[in-house]
Amino acid sequence: MDSISLQLGTKNLWGWLVRLLCKHSEWLSAKVKFFLPNMDVGARNEASDPTQRVVLQLRKLHTQSQITWQAFIHCVCMELDVPLDLEVLLLSTWGHGEGLPSQLEADEERPPESQPHSGLKRPHQSCGSSPRPKQCRKQQRELAKRYLQLLRTFAQQRYDSRSPGPGQSVACHRTYIPPILQWNRASVPFDTQEGTVAGGPKAEDGTDVSIRDLFSAKANKGPRVTVLLGKAGMGKTTLAHRLCQEWADGQLERFQALFLFEFRQLNLITNFLTLPQLLFDLYLRPEAGPEAVFQYLEENANKILLIFDGLDEVLHPGSSKEAADPEASASALTLFSRLCHGTLLPGCWVMATSRPGKLPACLPTEVVTVSMWGFDGPRVEAYVSRFFSDQPVQEAALAELRASRHLWSMCVVPALCQVACLCLHHLLPGRSPGQSAALLPTVTQSYMQMVLSLSPQGLLPAESLMGLGEVALRGLETGKVVFTAGDIPPPTMAFAAALGLLTSFCVYTEPGHQETGYVFTHLSLQQFLAALHLMASPKVDRETLAQHVTLKSRWVLRTKARLGLLDHHLPTFLAGLASCACHPFLTPLAQQEEVWVRARQAAVMQALEKLATRKLTGPKLIELCHCVAETQKPELASLVAQSLPHHLSFRNFLLTYADLAALTNILGHRDAPIHLDFEGCPLEPHCPEALAGCGQVENLSFKSRKCGDAFAEALSRSLPTMGSLKKLGLSGSRITARGISHLVQALPLCPQLEEVSFQDNQLKDGEVLNIVEILPRLPQLRMLDLSRNSVSVSTLLSLTKVAVTYPTIRKLQVRETDLVFLLSPPTETTTELQRDPDLQENASLRKEAQRRSLELRLQKCQLRVYDVKLLLAQLRKGPQLDEVDLSGNQLEDEGCQLVAEAAPQLHIARKLDLSDNGLSVAGMQRVLSAVRTCRTLAELHISLLHKTMVLMFAPEPEEQEGIQKRLTHCGLQAQHLEQLCKALGGSCHLTYLDLSGNALGDEGVALLAQLLPGLGALQLLNLSENGLSLDAVFSLTQCFSTVQWLQRLDFSSESQHVILRGDSRGRHLLAGGSLPEFQAGAQFLGFRQRRIPRSFCLKECQLEPPSLSRLCETLEKCPGPLEVELFCKVLSDQSLETLLRHLPRLPQLSLLQLSQTGLSPRSPLLLADLFSLYPRVQKVDLRSLHHMTLHFRFSEEQEGGCCGRFTGCGLSQEHMEPLCWSLSKCEDLSQLDLSANLLGDDGLKSLLECLPQVPISGSLDLSHNGISQESALRLVETLPSCPRVREASVNPGSKQTFWIHFSRKEEARKTLRLSECSFRPEHVPRLATGLSQALRLTELTLNQGCLDLEQLTILLGLLKWPAGLLTLRVEEPWVGRAGVLTLLEVCAHASGNVTGISISETQEQLCMQLEFPHQENPEAVALRLAHCDLGTHHSLLVRELMETCARLRQLSLSQVKLCEASSLLLQSLLLSLSELKNFRLTSSCVSSDGLAHLTFGLSHCHHLEELDLSNNQFGKEDTKVLMGALEGKCWLKRLDLSHLPLGSSTLAVLIQGLSHMSLLQSLRLSRSGIDDIGCCHLSEALRTATSLAELGLSHNQIGDTGAEHLAAILPGLPELRKIDLSANGIGPAGGARLAESLTLCEHLEELMLDCNALGDLTALGLARGLPQHLRVLHLRSSHLGPEGALSLGQALDGCPYVEEISLAENSLAGGIPHFCQGLPLLRQIDLMSCEIDNQTAKPLAASFVLCPALEEIMLSWNLLGDEAAAELAQVLPRMGRLKRVDLFPLPLCPPGSLEKNRITAYGAWLLAEGLAQGSGIQVIRLWNNPIPQDTAQHLQSQEPRLDFAFFDHQPQVPWDA
Repeated sequence: MDSISLQLGTKNLWGWLVRLLCKHSEWLSAKVKFFLPNMDVGARNEASDPTQRVVLQLRKLHTQSQITWQAFIHCVCMELDVPLDLEVLLLSTWGHGEGLPSQLEADEERPPESQPHSGLKRPHQSCGSSPRPKQCRKQQRELAKRYLQLLRTFAQQRYDSRSPGPGQSVACHRTYIPPILQWNRASVPFDTQEGTVAGGPKAEDGTDVSIRDLFSAKANKGPRVTVLLGKAGMGKTTLAHRLCQEWADGQLERFQALFLFEFRQLNLITNFLTLPQLLFDLYLRPEAGPEAVFQYLEENANKILLIFDGLDEVLHPGSSKEAADPEASASALTLFSRLCHGTLLPGCWVMATSRPGKLPACLPTEVVTVSMWGFDGPRVEAYVSRFFSDQPVQEAALAELRASRHLWSMCVVPALCQVACLCLHHLLPGRSPGQSAALLPTVTQSYMQMVLSLSPQGLLPAESLMGLGEVALRGLETGKVVFTAGDIPPPTMAFAAALGLLTSFCVYTEPGHQETGYVFTHLSLQQFLAALHLMASPKVDRETLAQHVTLKSRWVLRTKARLGLLDHHLPTFLAGLASCACHPFLTPLAQQEEVWVRARQAAVMQALEKLATRKLTGPKLIELCHCVAETQKPELASLVAQSLPHHLSFRNFLLTYADLAALTNILGHRDAPIHLDFEGCPLEPHCPEALAGCGQVENLSFKSRKCGDAFAEALSRSLPTMGSLKKLGLSGSRITARGISHLVQALPLCPQLEEVSFQDNQLKDGEVLNIVEILPRLPQLRMLDLSRNSVSVSTLLSLTKVAVTYPTIRKLQVRETDLVFLLSPPTETTTELQRDPDLQENASLRKEAQRRSLELRLQKCQLRVYDVKLLLAQLRKGPQLDEVDLSGNQLEDEGCQLVAEAAPQLHIARKLDLSDNGLSVAGMQRVLSAVRTCRTLAELHISLLHKTMVLMFAPEPEEQEGIQKRLTHCGLQAQHLEQLCKALGGSCHLTYLDLSGNALGDEGVALLAQLLPGLGALQLLNLSENGLSLDAVFSLTQCFSTVQWLQRLDFSSESQHVILRGDSRGRHLLAGGSLPEFQAGAQFLGFRQRRIPRSFCLKECQLEPPSLSRLCETLEKCPGPLEVELFCKVLSDQSLETLLRHLPRLPQLSLLQLSQTGLSPRSPLLLADLFSLYPRVQKVDLRSLHHMTLHFRFSEEQEGGCCGRFTGCGLSQEHMEPLCWSLSKCEDLSQLDLSANLLGDDGLKSLLECLPQVPISGSLDLSHNGISQESALRLVETLPSCPRVREASVNPGSKQTFWIHFSRKEEARKTLRLSECSFRPEHVPRLATGLSQALRLTELTLNQGCLDLEQLTILLGLLKWPAGLLTLRVEEPWVGRAGVLTLLEVCAHASGNVTGISISETQEQLCMQLEFPHQENPEAVALRLAHCDLGTHHSLLVRELMETCARLRQLSLSQVKLCEASSLLLQSLLLSLSELKNFRLTSSCVSSDGLAHLTFGLSHCHHLEELDLSNNQFGKEDTKVLMGALEGKCWLKRLDLSHLPLGSSTLAVLIQGLSHMSLLQSLRLSRSGIDDIGCCHLSEALRTATSLAELGLSHNQIGDTGAEHLAAILPGLPELRKIDLSANGIGPAGGARLAESLTLCEHLEELMLDCNALGDLTALGLARGLPQHLRVLHLRSSHLGPEGALSLGQALDGCPYVEEISLAENSLAGGIPHFCQGLPLLRQIDLMSCEIDNQTAKPLAASFVLCPALEEIMLSWNLLGDEAAAELAQVLPRMGRLKRVDLFPLPLCPPGSLEKNRITAYGAWLLAEGLAQGSGIQVIRLWNNPIPQDTAQHLQSQEPRLDFAFFDHQPQVPWDA
């Protein structure tokens, strides 16, 4: 088309467009307002002609920009009725910018007209850049007045001109309901903690406020800054604009000027500004005189309001530091900060809106924050009522909301309420009730319906919607919410404008420059459209889609002030779009296959499922609940619900009604109860309503200052609907009487409540009393907590009256601010009586059975005498009191006396505490007099120094064992004692008297010793810390004669510890400690109630001979038996002799002990003489010259030898002769220990020379005396002269051990062990000579470096005896390296006949049995020559071996490596051994050729009786070759082929050989790979083995079939004694068949069936007929249950031969076998991991007692606690042969532990008490039990057999055992 045609066509098109738009002038005005938001379409100077006005408006649209014009043309084509041909022409001409109308081109050349609207096109002049000219005051006021009027007119035009967008009703545009507003505490920024919070409104935190209250009068000076905090959609921006509109309408009279700024627009300004530029250039410029206007604003700043919307949207928060010049240009945020701090416009009002988060540091400390909470129920209804003007439609909409809980909860958010109303506006017509709400089940689907409702005919152009979604997503990713025309394609712009999805406004990027900006109507809409694009766009892959499904924490007041735009609702919308209901919407939108859409939805669901199983923080969990609710997937909701922890806590983040509604929705899918705890969370006032009907909540707790009366009212509406709620907590709130009244009405409707807490709510007396009044209406209540509230003393007494009168209250605890009621719900009988009046007549008959006790604690309550009188009057009429605590009050002497006098009438069962009440000495005397005759008093403790006064009572007088009175630190002196003893003498059953910490002195103690008999039979008298000297000891010692109850006297001079004890009760193992209370162990207090001697213990005293003489003379009068313990730093020889000299005059003495006392080196000789001088001395123990103990016989006729122990005493050679001379006079010296002295070789020589004169009958220990190999040789040479020596061991090396054991008569067999002697060559002949003279030596062991190979060879050649047998055992490292060949060569040099050889290279051991004298066998010589190849290089060695080993009967090779030469040598040797009976080759390495040589040699050993080839690593072929050794073995009795691979062919050879072994007694084939088929053949071969006594087939795979084959032949083996079929895969069927067969094996003694799945069926079968000679029964890990175990227990009960039982690793809970008759020979029982608990332990322990031979008990990995320990401890003393109690964690751990059970310190103490009764047990391990380390160490120090460490540390048996 040429230019003329184009011009003509365009002109015609232009005229048509003008005519069309003249018909739609209102539509055109709306579009012009959209694209040109600052244009005043109704200005006065506009053309009056409609056509001219349309032309003018089109000209303005075109001059804006080409993109704007294109978007407008698209709007014309999309929204107006345009013929198709013209639409094509419009789009082709102007829709893409190819052509322009000539009229517009001509218009563009004209100069722009002046605009009537101030602030639009105007000459720019910077405000604030030039100095202010002086103007008169009148002119200034006139200019200001005109500007203020211009501001108001501007605001009126701005809001009056706002028209509803396309698809929106007028009601939607104009409907406004103010949201809930609440004052918060003044917020202080996190990084500016300096200064105090000042100013702010007087209203309390949490108080509801109206919009006008935001600007109430405050301080005259200082900034007036308010920040509105609200989550997205709460209406913050709407409220800001509402304030502008109300101001424009004249409703905010306080303010003359109001400026509104949005930070999303201010973010676009890059230049610095001054305040005048901000106000005039970016908002509205005065017509004239801006300087004068600004000056007026400064002077009247208190009448100016500046609103800043979107503080959380600040892109660059910046720093809180200020510039020096406050009027200097700065960023918009800095100007905002200066306004807030008052450096600019001081006195002005500033309001900002923000989402919850960290406030910027630029805010002042006195800022006031107000929370916006959206709508509650009445506000929702009000909004809906205003939205729908038509009454029927309004009622229908309200009905839909009330019927749909989810829709109602969605409408509490104002933005969503508008969306819901808009959707209902389009959905209600033509639908029946409920259908409209059903289309809005989620937020996402509500947005979908909104978009569909706004679309013409409900049809959406997919391309336009997806394009708009792409724009939305790009903006979120880049942090952009304001778009320019260039950011949005024209068709997309037209689509968004047509549906009203975008709004426009004028954007000032800098002073004088403006452009149009576009934003989505709400950020949530932008996120919804972005989610649509992510879900439906093929450009986004599934991985990227899943990555957007994330949860962001939104902690309040954290470090992050501004969340990313993607962090808000995008994941929620993605979850909503994953719902199946969205599928029809997404499929046409995506223009993809249905499968493609479902795959996208599945990717989102998978991402949510992963999140559902994670441990999430509170904010993330709430966000997840929203996402899951959007999906409408019950399975996902159930997964989240079941994954929640039992206790769910929410801390310090904001929660709304919608949040709790989402959580409640998830909890509805949960089966288990849950505990909800909200602490420090700002809560929407009506949010508890969301919990209505939630039956899964068991505990509910709120702790927040945000909770006020409205919150309490909402909570009271929900509580009655929560049927499972047991615990309610509401603490730290601001509830007043109004809120409490609602709760008081609601709580009785919750009869299931068990705990209620109203802590820290600032409740007054009235509210507290109102709450307490509802106690009778809460039958299940167990606790009511009213702590930290304001309660007066009078109200407190009213509460005590309630506690006394109400029958279910069992405790009232008050301490300063704490106030807690504890209740006991009534019993079933009481409830029944309350329910049925007819039964109340019998209530008196049951009164005694239903006695209740009350515990009353009123601590630090400022009670005085008058108050306590009223209290006592109440208590006298009340129930029995368990405890009364009145400590910390102001009772003084009179009040304490009143309470003490009333105590007998108050029926106090346990404790009365009157501490810290100002008691004086005189008052103490009056209290003692008052309680003297109280029969229920058990203990009285008074300490004036520590302000203590406690009285303990016994429930019944006959139940108490005695009264304990402690009068400590009361300043008592000698003159007080007589009066004190009179007061105490009249006391009932005084058993414990503590007078420590007073000032009695020696005089007082002497007087007390005279008065002591008059105090009755005490158990303990404590006189510590009374300034006593040694004279007091002599006075108290006399009490042993005058006071019958006195058992022990402890006196410590330096620490002033003085105790007189009556008996052993109270003296437990944990001295000075305390043990937990435990009923089951109470009976064990009598553990140590055996007859205990009287004890006298004197510590830290200097004893000289005169003092010792006086002490002994005093002790002579004491009755016996008597134990004396003295702890002195040094005791001279003179003092020791004085002490020993008095021993004959102390016949009652049973023990004398000197501990930590330094003695002289001469003391051992003095003590050694005691054995002859004083025959009553049984044991002398002297250690390190610092510890001496003398044990005495009760009579000289008492049996038992004497024991002497002198260790570490510095004894040397010079002491031996006198010591031995003293000891030689002892008639019966059982044991002598001289270890750790300084004897050396010379001292030992002297001792050995004197040894025949010393009558030792037990043991002699000479270890650690610095000896060498010389002493070992001396011992060997001494053996012939000591005929009573039976065993000796010497190690002069690292261990330095030397001990000798004797017999009472001459010993025929002697054993000698020499270790680490390091003999040199010259010692060998001397050693051989000594050994040759020790004719009775039967066994000699040389180990650890005694002899090398050459020395051993020489020794064997020199060693000669006349006759006899000698076993020589060599354990040296070189044995493992020498090789078999070399070791056999050593054996060839023996001078006697070698009858046995055993070699183990790994164990480095060579053992030979020698027979003397050497005898030659002619037949053996002939045989040797016949089989010996004299031409070989080994011929000489073979001949020597054949000569030396001619009578060899046993050859054992274990863990050796046989080379070719060794194999050939053994072959030759075996051929000559005519007497060989036993051959063993185990765990060794032999080559195939070597094995062939061995097999050939063994095949000629026809007299073999035992052959052991087990545990060798042979292959199948080698094993088959080895079977040749079985040929001709008709005399074989024992055969062991374990661990050899017996294939079918090899097994066939074995079976053939077995057929000839008629004498076979033992066959072991463990781990040989035998299956059921092999077992079948083997069973047939064993039918003829009638002599078979042992069959071992463990760890094979015979299964049930093999077991059945064996069962068939077992009855035919009459000599069978032992069978082991462990780990063979035998099931119940095979086990039952075996059990049936085994009952026929009458001689069976050992049965091992471990690790088979036998089950109870096998156990029942065995129980029906156990072999009568059974000794061992192993059924570990056999799948036994309680039934089978009980049947076996009954069958085993009384079996006379059973020695071992193992039922470990079976589930025997409730079925542990227990015995009535017992097992007399049972040595070991294994019940490891059998689920044994405390309940089962009692009968089990009783069964142990019936097994007197029991040595080892294995109970590891069970559930034993202190009760089980108590039962075990009770039976330990009665089990004399028990060695180990085994409860360790794993089978490979050392036995003897109580590890991995639940035993505490108390249980360990009980076990120690049991051990103390003389038990022979060696060790009890308590690894990893809950026992404190210090307690464990103390227990172990007292009882070493208790082991708490995870290592093997078994103590040796004591030397004198």
